Amino acid sequence: MFLLIMKAFATTPTADLLAWRALFAFLTAFALGIAVGPAMIRRLTVRLIGQTVRKDGPQSHYQKAGTPTMGGLLMLFAIAASTILWMRPDNRTTWIALATLLLFGAIGWADDYVKLLHKNPRGIGARAKFASQTLVSIAAAAAVYVAARKGADTAFYLPWMAHPLVRLGAFPFVILGFLVITGASNAVNLTDGLDGLAAFPTALVAGALGVLAYVAGSPHLAAQVGHPFVPGARDLLVFCCAIIGATLAFLWFNAYPAQVFMGDVGALALGAALGIVAVVIRQELLLFIMGGVFVAETLSVMLQVGSFKLTGRRVFRMAPLHHHFELKGWPEPRVIVRFWITTIILVLIGLSTLGGRP
Repeated sequence: MFLLIMKAFATTPTADLLAWRALFAFLTAFALGIAVGPAMIRRLTVRLIGQTVRKDGPQSHYQKAGTPTMGGLLMLFAIAASTILWMRPDNRTTWIALATLLLFGAIGWADDYVKLLHKNPRGIGARAKFASQTLVSIAAAAAVYVAARKGADTAFYLPWMAHPLVRLGAFPFVILGFLVITGASNAVNLTDGLDGLAAFPTALVAGALGVLAYVAGSPHLAAQVGHPFVPGARDLLVFCCAIIGATLAFLWFNAYPAQVFMGDVGALALGAALGIVAVVIRQELLLFIMGGVFVAETLSVMLQVGSFKLTGRRVFRMAPLHHHFELKGWPEPRVIVRFWITTIILVLIGLSTLGGRP
């Protein structure tokens, strides 16, 4: 199947040049991130926009207090600039994805701004944040539904099944889109607690979604593997490659020990970007699988809170899950690398659907 995809890239019409545009989107985003990163870190440091650390957290995190945060602005700039430069300007799905990224980034920026500059630990407040996320995600899902050209564009895809498409009406589609986009956004935000822990898995999942977007937008490839064909989805490969380039550039500065953290402005936006791409190409379930680390982190918080409220007992030593392993004695780099390895395995499982249905 991968050979077929490579052959399809090689035979892409000259006027489209998708493979080259995707490559240059990656390189442009990476170069912008590397070039702008040091200046942004210095500016954040001068303005005293530093990370606060939980008092009940692992003691090894106390030394991180004051590390510049809101570095997600770097990724948003690199992704937006690179995508606009190399996308097809008439591709509606890419504009929807880019708008979702930037609007969720604006929500995260507002939350970070109130927390760090107004010294309000609640930020804009949980209700205001969730209401904003709900509004944007519903609007994004509705835009995808309106832009759909045929029934398969809005069907729910069940990989590895003999009859994988389940037709959805407007209301179920929008609700599913809301759950996926908002859920992915908050899941990445919860995962962003260790140096590089969220950035590299995001790049891995974005890369896999880019491949799946290319397949979804190619009628012959989609038919061969049994994936839904979604016209116009191919160009999302450019958007996904821009995400990869930007997150790897950010990881250059965010790797242990981190020089900068992404903050809500980056984490909320990146998660929403993964969610909207999955919604467009009808791969919500594969996002759930490939983003298993994000899912586990979210479930650990839900279980911890639910158990404590119902029984007064905690399931984990601390939530999210990465803190539990830290308190068990795992050094931070070990937790990070093992979560990365887990994501690689889950992404490969998700890409195994390219082998077709049984």
